[in-house]
Amino acid sequence: MAALVVIVLIALLAVVAVFKTVRIVPQSYAIIVERLGKFQAEYGAGMHFLVPFIDRVRTMVDLREQVVSFPPQPVITSDNLVVSIDSVIYYQVTDPKRATYEIANYLQAIEQLTVTTLRNVIGAMDLEQTLTSRDQINGQLRGVLDQATGRWGIRVSNVELKSIDPPASIQGAMEQQMRAERDRRAAILTAEGVKQSQILTAEGDKQSAILRAEGQAQSAILKAQGESRAILQVFDAIHRGNADPKLLAYQYLQTLPKIANGTSSKMWIVPTEFTAALEGIAGALGGKGSTAPGSGAFAAGSDEPVSVDLSGMGDLSLASELASTTLATPEQALAEAKGEAESASSVAEHDSQEAGSTLTSRGAHAAPVANGLPPVVPPAGA
Repeated sequence: MAALVVIVLIALLAVVAVFKTVRIVPQSYAIIVERLGKFQAEYGAGMHFLVPFIDRVRTMVDLREQVVSFPPQPVITSDNLVVSIDSVIYYQVTDPKRATYEIANYLQAIEQLTVTTLRNVIGAMDLEQTLTSRDQINGQLRGVLDQATGRWGIRVSNVELKSIDPPASIQGAMEQQMRAERDRRAAILTAEGVKQSQILTAEGDKQSAILRAEGQAQSAILKAQGESRAILQVFDAIHRGNADPKLLAYQYLQTLPKIANGTSSKMWIVPTEFTAALEGIAGALGGKGSTAPGSGAFAAGSDEPVSVDLSGMGDLSLASELASTTLATPEQALAEAKGEAESASSVAEHDSQEAGSTLTSRGAHAAPVANGLPPVVPPAGA
């Protein structure tokens, strides 16, 4: 029985010895082995053999990059405002021996170092700089932490600020400020839009006025040219047709209603030559009771001036002024027109001869045309 107990104890001792001797380390991990309380070796991933009851594993260190988030910390800015900042640290153990023996708790040390460095950095900035300088704050924190944790065998790869929370009153003031700034920008953009719209409208009105004025000028020029051509053609037709006093009397009768058809006309006085004109037309048509053709006030060769019958008018001053007014007979007006036409045609022929001689000497083939209209040459005997 005693022998059986001894054999069982030896077997258990062998199992424990084997368990203490063989140690398997996973990938991305490292173990620190001490022999009799003193650092013996640092083993990485794989199977390792230890001396049982003499060697022991002090700790197993994770060599992967770690992420730790620290709780929000109150920080005072340079303008005496308390903001709450929480941060995130990315670190990795590069030397397990120094991480085990150089610092008791490297994670707590990193947290406290982050808080103190953050307060030093934020204390030199005001609220506006704190909210707009996150990259600068992250860079300063990373530099200080990496320098301090390097002797612990730890590398800080990145530091990020998750949030910066100012007091509630400051948040309301900031919202009002942002709202006012956006309203100001909107007002500026609206004013610029109205300005551009007014400028474009004024330019359009200017161009429209210029085009309208040019169109009116062209219309007036064309209208004047048309009237000039019509007058010349009528003048030429009258001289070519050799109108007699009968035709002129008929035209006179057609013009009288137009004279009386004015808005300012208060009365219409029928002149004495109206009867003579009717007699001339009746004689031309062969009516009864008519006088001989060409007799009366419009008779050919008659030198008697045409007078106006002013009897029965109440206003003597107006009657005296109208009584002194005489009208030329159609034959006299026609004779004067013929004389003016002959003088104008002679002057035009003289000018055309001079122009033709000048153009002939220069090798021209045609005389210039004034105002775009052909010259009017009265017929022979006009």
